[in-house]
Amino acid sequence: MLKIVIVDDENDALEALEWKLNNYIEDVDITLCNSPLKSIEIIDNESPDIVFLDIQMPEMDGFTLLEHLTNRKFNLIFTTAHDEFALKAIKVSAIDYLLKPVDKDELISAIDKIKEKKKGQLLEDKLQLLLGNLNETATDKINISADGKIYLLDKEDVIMLKSDKSYTTLFLTNEQQIVVSKTLKEVEKKFQFPDFFRVHNSYLINLTHVKQYLKGLGGELIMTNGHTASISRNKKTALFGKLYLDN
Repeated sequence: MLKIVIVDDENDALEALEWKLNNYIEDVDITLCNSPLKSIEIIDNESPDIVFLDIQMPEMDGFTLLEHLTNRKFNLIFTTAHDEFALKAIKVSAIDYLLKPVDKDELISAIDKIKEKKKGQLLEDKLQLLLGNLNETATDKINISADGKIYLLDKEDVIMLKSDKSYTTLFLTNEQQIVVSKTLKEVEKKFQFPDFFRVHNSYLINLTHVKQYLKGLGGELIMTNGHTASISRNKKTALFGKLYLDN
C-alpha cells in the first residue's frame, strides 16, 4: 500500500489527481490537503511514501513548506501549472515533477520510478541541491518565495527588511511590499552582500538607501522611501564605520 499525501490549494486539482491515482495506480491510501500549513503536521505525523506538492500556493509556496518539515523521508513529486524558473532548478536537482493538468502516462511513469527505488532515497540531499540551484538559476537575483510566487529581485531594488515576529516585510524601490512567512533571521541568509547590514533585531537595511541619520540613544535611519529603521546601541559603531559617519 502506497501512502500518498497531495498538497494543493486548488480543490479541483486535488480531486483530479486523486481520481487518477485511484483509477490508474494499485493499492493507494490518499490524504488530501488544501492548506500548506496544515499539511506540515500531516506529513510529519503520517510519514507518507509519496508527497505530491504544488509549487504556487497563496498561503505558503512549496519550497517554504519543505523547509518547515521535520520529516523528509518520503518521495517527492512537484506539481505545477507554470513556473519555468522553478522547473529548471527542479530538473537539475533530479526531483520529479508533473505539469498540471497531470497526464495519466506521466503519472504512471513517475510512480513506477518511485517503486524501483527506496523510500525517500537521498531526498534530503536533493532538497539541499534544489535550494542551491534556485539561487544559481537566478544568477545575481535574490529569489524570495511569497504569495504563491517566486520573486526575482535585484539587490539594488530592496530598500530594507522589517521583522514582525514570524513574518518579514521587504520594502522595494517601486513602493511594493512583499510579506514573507519567515523570520528575518531566515530571510537574511539571502542578503549576504556588503551593502546590507543588520542594524537592529527588527531591521536589515540597504546602506545605499540610507538618506538621514537621526541622533538619539541608539538613533534612527531615514531610508529613501521615507520609512525609519531603529539602530541597536551595539550596532552603532559598526554602522558608523560603514557609513563613514563621526560619533
